[in-house]
Amino acid sequence: MKQKRQFFGTDGIRGTVGIPPITPDFILKLGFALGSVLKNGYSRNKVLIGKDTRISGYMFESALQAGLSAAGMDIRLLGPMPTPAIAYLTRTFHAVAGIVISASHNSFQDNGIKFFSGEGSKLPDEVELTIEAEMEKQMRTVAPDRLGKAERIEDAAGRYIEFCKSTIPYDVSFKGLRIVVDCAHGATYHVAPSVFRELGAQVETIGTQPNGLNINAGYGATQPQALQTAVLYQNADLGIALDGDGDRVIMVDAKGEIVDGDELLFIIAQARHKVNTLQGCVVGTVMSNLGLEQALEKKGIPFKRAAVGDRYVLEMLKETGGNLGGESSGHIICLDRTTTGDGIITALQVLAASVQTGLPLHILKTGMHKCPQLMINVPITPGLDIISQPSIQKAVTEVEQQLKNQGRVLLRKSGTEPLIRVMVEGTDMQKVENAAHQLAEVVKVEANG
Repeated sequence: MKQKRQFFGTDGIRGTVGIPPITPDFILKLGFALGSVLKNGYSRNKVLIGKDTRISGYMFESALQAGLSAAGMDIRLLGPMPTPAIAYLTRTFHAVAGIVISASHNSFQDNGIKFFSGEGSKLPDEVELTIEAEMEKQMRTVAPDRLGKAERIEDAAGRYIEFCKSTIPYDVSFKGLRIVVDCAHGATYHVAPSVFRELGAQVETIGTQPNGLNINAGYGATQPQALQTAVLYQNADLGIALDGDGDRVIMVDAKGEIVDGDELLFIIAQARHKVNTLQGCVVGTVMSNLGLEQALEKKGIPFKRAAVGDRYVLEMLKETGGNLGGESSGHIICLDRTTTGDGIITALQVLAASVQTGLPLHILKTGMHKCPQLMINVPITPGLDIISQPSIQKAVTEVEQQLKNQGRVLLRKSGTEPLIRVMVEGTDMQKVENAAHQLAEVVKVEANG
């Protein structure tokens, strides 16, 4: 039986600041545990730490630094940087690991910790389990002459900007494009606008004034309404909405319509397929719209579904030899460009496809027709697992019978929030809405005891 993780979810450790485990003492011990584990298995002893713009990042950066130093690990501090930038810099600095202090798309009250390996990929489950086991032991600081040292990397942003620009052909220019970039007051605020400007685009920005408390507040990939308004007001060609830590992106076309992760994945897959650089299967998740699967099938492109979470998309890509996968939420992994989901790099691939074909975003997405889909998030008590309850399973069966093999039903527990996600998909929107609300009501009753 697979050992259950106590603290790590699908995307690291996350929660509300001040409530265990997101407390300074826990993070201190987590840093020490990581340092102790890495010392045992690796010859290098350098760890990078980056963070997003939420105010608690200062506190947790110091706690991690102290724990790692006590374990004898050297530290390189990046300051506010996008999650995928930390993955990239971990590789280029030949560090043994990279640490991200971020709660991604959550509000400032939350924070979290996630790790990258020296190769720039999420740590395997077994390593996370080893870290958890190490945390049960007493902290024993190394001898004073073995304590780790800390240095700040001053040119981290410039290094990452140049890397992003290198992911599209050198002869592709965005000159003449007018775009709006929404950085969600998050970690991309000081890098994303520069990337697109340096490639020739005329860039207007929103969500680029972080104050520690406004990350993801009314802006970004999870709240793209402000971007839709800005694109129309600015008469822009398109808009790019990144989330708080920069690993996901949602775009807006010139008509002000949202282009989600499934559509972005289709656009990139189609572009790669035309020039024969698409390898293996395109990988989505169980939440990916059926329309994506159908559109790729028409192009002769194989498609597979992984469990929700970019780590599982990456695992399936490696298993199938693929180089492109992603989620409806906008986590897109271009393995032929980088090792993890990257909102800026994803947007660059889409813009490059637009420039190379001469087609605007609203035309590029027309090859895919989304099936009606509705997802309802039902709050539950943290730790509660009710999906297997007979009343819920009976309700699922009833909904599936109503859809008559012309749709899908999916219930899943969120890996990052205390929610049950109820998703229904089909060919008729009215039936989908009725079925989703019917099923969500049953889940609510069970959740409330």
